[in-house]
Amino acid sequence: MKRSLAVILTLASGLVLSAAAQTSPAPAAAAAPAGPAKIAVIAFQVAVAQTNEGQRNFADLQKKYAPKETQLKTLGDEIDTLTKQLQAQGDKLSEAERASRAKTIDDKKKQAQRELEDAQNDMNSEMQEMYNGLASKVYDVLASYAQQQGYTLVLDVAQQQNPVLYASDNTNITKAVIDAYNVKSGVPAPPAQPAATPSTVKPVAPKPAAPAAH
Repeated sequence: MKRSLAVILTLASGLVLSAAAQTSPAPAAAAAPAGPAKIAVIAFQVAVAQTNEGQRNFADLQKKYAPKETQLKTLGDEIDTLTKQLQAQGDKLSEAERASRAKTIDDKKKQAQRELEDAQNDMNSEMQEMYNGLASKVYDVLASYAQQQGYTLVLDVAQQQNPVLYASDNTNITKAVIDAYNVKSGVPAPPAQPAATPSTVKPVAPKPAAPAAH
């Protein structure tokens, strides 16, 4: 099971997610104020992940799948042990015994693959649902903050394909939105997490769902 070393804490640790092109939340309609445009940028997906609520929720998801992680690791270790034994003892075994052991290993590999795929699908489904619900709430705070600060346009620089080639630090409102959401949600900062360990179940980056029109 060497193939499945991925980090489940991608979201919970607040790191930038690796992802394919994703759909940003559609901006709510609002009358543009008179005067020059005031533009800000935000790494929206990162903002969602780094809120206290996001870190807490994704850490809870990790704990939920920890028993499955342990089960898959145990099965993977068993497969490795059986494979090494067959390699070491193969020339001393009868053809029938070698075939029997090889079939046992193959069956266990198929079992491990099925269980891994099932766990990945279940986790990704829960992660997507969890992310979409939180993203919608963070977007509401973003929209309110942008209006209060007089921004006429907010661009998401976390997208794989975005039109921003350069933006000064003072136009980046990612942290400001995270702080504003943390205040509104009232969720305390999570305790410091230990260093991430290799994970068997590999999550995929969730895609933000467009919030309901305001």
